[in-house]
Amino acid sequence: MSNGETVTADTALPRPVNYIADAWSDCEAVRDDRDAWNIDPNTRQPVHRMATTAPRDVERALRHAERVYGVGRWDEEARRERADMLERVAALIEGRAEDIARTDSLTSGVPIGVTRKVTAFLPARIRATAADLLSIPRVRPLAAGGRDVRLYKVPWGPAAILTPWNGPSFIPAAKVVSAVAAGCPVILKPSEHAPGSAQLVVECFVEAGLPSGALQLVHGRGDVGAALTGDPRVRIVSFTGGPAAGRAIARGAAEDFKVLQLELGGNNPALVLDDADVEVAADGIFDGMTKLNGQWCEGPGKVLAHRSLLDPLLEALTERLSKVVVGHSLDEGTELGPISNAPHFATLQSRIDGLRSLGATVHQPARLPELDGYFLSPTVAAGADPARATAELFGPVVSLHAVDSDEEALRIANSNPSGLDAYVFGGDAERAVEVGSRVLAGEVRVNGAKIADLGDDSAQSFWGPAGLGGHGPAESVRVFCGDRVVGVDSPELPL
Repeated sequence: MSNGETVTADTALPRPVNYIADAWSDCEAVRDDRDAWNIDPNTRQPVHRMATTAPRDVERALRHAERVYGVGRWDEEARRERADMLERVAALIEGRAEDIARTDSLTSGVPIGVTRKVTAFLPARIRATAADLLSIPRVRPLAAGGRDVRLYKVPWGPAAILTPWNGPSFIPAAKVVSAVAAGCPVILKPSEHAPGSAQLVVECFVEAGLPSGALQLVHGRGDVGAALTGDPRVRIVSFTGGPAAGRAIARGAAEDFKVLQLELGGNNPALVLDDADVEVAADGIFDGMTKLNGQWCEGPGKVLAHRSLLDPLLEALTERLSKVVVGHSLDEGTELGPISNAPHFATLQSRIDGLRSLGATVHQPARLPELDGYFLSPTVAAGADPARATAELFGPVVSLHAVDSDEEALRIANSNPSGLDAYVFGGDAERAVEVGSRVLAGEVRVNGAKIADLGDDSAQSFWGPAGLGGHGPAESVRVFCGDRVVGVDSPELPL
């Protein structure tokens, strides 16, 4: 199951292979340009050629998903069987946690200490879905005056799941477990920049004893994703990634009215009110812009600070950034690793140059390692026109802008809304929450920038350009199932 040349002797990265129709099979190597390689972001050394899937194999996967789809049995015994299978998946992932964390780190550039924490959460996410399988009935009676009327939660059908490079293991695991629990036959295509972590996760699902066709894996770039998402046999598409690809998926899906879950990100605003504690705000913004190397779609991007706090906030941020340990992602002492891949590294440099051209003063105080990787000092670009600083940054970069009131901050934040996340920092928590409730975003965090859900029932919608749908608890039935009402009619109904 090899795929092209191996350039480095000890990459610890699995070569991409497909899993189609219940069997592992070789991919094809992309050979159409010089950049068609998976690269170690710490050294810029090639690891292996990028993989792709031939059209005939994409077709095999689609045929198999269509063949195995059915409404299925969802009584208590059937749900228990599938929940037990997911428990086995969780245990297998626990046993491979270090391999997954290392692959995540070498793929995304995120420090190994962080990817270990992310990987440690995977079993909990899978077990939570197993618990949903047991606690959420898939058939329940409806009040109908004594007649037999039932509400069924029915899997939509074959699901195409396309995942990005910035959450190499967690995003595929979270989406796949929800779809598998729902009963949708899944075809997973991870980012061409992050094939290895998703493959390790799929191996755990396969070893746990999935039903035939419940999960297939194909590798490739946008052409493979387009072949999946545009095919009429696919009934639901779950995609996390860039807005251009998201719009293309939405246009293609409109042809046969596919169900869509599109998480597209944006330039998330952070509002620093005039009563904010500068140290608290600096801690939160620093945490958000460096977490996962800043490569997370919910991280802060455009900081709108009250004019009276602008200079002290800039000083506090640059002081924190100057102390960040930037280094090889596998070094235990590294706090910020390299940017994941060459295209995104170039994009970030272009974004910083763009802010500079808008009048920003660029602050990059961190010391970079003597390595030839995609290393970038965490950056604060202060002073650009906020109305023109609208591009998503998606890295250890924020733009900083002065405002004179809450209303001005809200006007700027909402004139080019992210729609995904926002942040408010203020001394009066009640006031900060009230301001946050007026930001056009699916989630607004006050005085912090963590990733974990704010509350047990934190269901988050994607507003405006952030995409379609949302995510939150009970994802398997909220996203991957549709409602079907079946029951006995009555001549006594009024119409």
